[in-house]
Amino acid sequence: MSMTYIEKNLAAVRAELAEAEVAAGREGQTRLIAAVKYATDEELEALLSLGVAEVGENRVQQLLAHWDIIRAHGAQVHFIGTLQRNKVKYIVDKVAAIHSVDSSALAAEISRRAVAAGRTIDVYVEVNSGREEAKSGLLPEDAAALCREIVDLPGISLVGLMTMAPHCENPDDYHKYFAETRRLADEIWQALGLSGKPQLSMGMSESFMAAIAEGAHAVRVGRRLFLK
Repeated sequence: MSMTYIEKNLAAVRAELAEAEVAAGREGQTRLIAAVKYATDEELEALLSLGVAEVGENRVQQLLAHWDIIRAHGAQVHFIGTLQRNKVKYIVDKVAAIHSVDSSALAAEISRRAVAAGRTIDVYVEVNSGREEAKSGLLPEDAAALCREIVDLPGISLVGLMTMAPHCENPDDYHKYFAETRRLADEIWQALGLSGKPQLSMGMSESFMAAIAEGAHAVRVGRRLFLK
């Protein structure tokens, strides 16, 4: 099967990303993480062959199945899905970052496994900005306490916050969730006296342009890349 649709979709996403960066005065400040939850091996090969350097995996089993392809292309893996503590051991030597840390217990397990592996892994605290019962992540008011715990743990480095906004029919409605997450991150960094700026992992296929406008440093785009 021809993979030309992958090339076309990637070009369109990159163009929109660049457009959003220019509009926000933030050229070159956003990383595209290709969420490959629904990708076949052939689609993943095509995507990585086109220069995509960072992929997002939602499931441990799928990450392990994709690992040989990802490693062959030298791409970085970001774990972006819900992660169970008993699965950390399977990915600690493979991921550059984990975007879905939402509990002290999970943070401690990542720390323990990372230290044993002689690694330091970047982590994002996941915030449920829409306060949706069906979604994982901490409520905004609970994020600072977990961040405070993480900064003292060895083997992991707190780099920022991640959020998944609720689905919005009007694209403009995404802005408030991303803006709230940006403000929250800035407040936490200031309160904890952390150096540098917090990184923001936010925005997906339907919302990444709004996320970039509100300061996203990493957007997780999946569905748009694989439309036929």
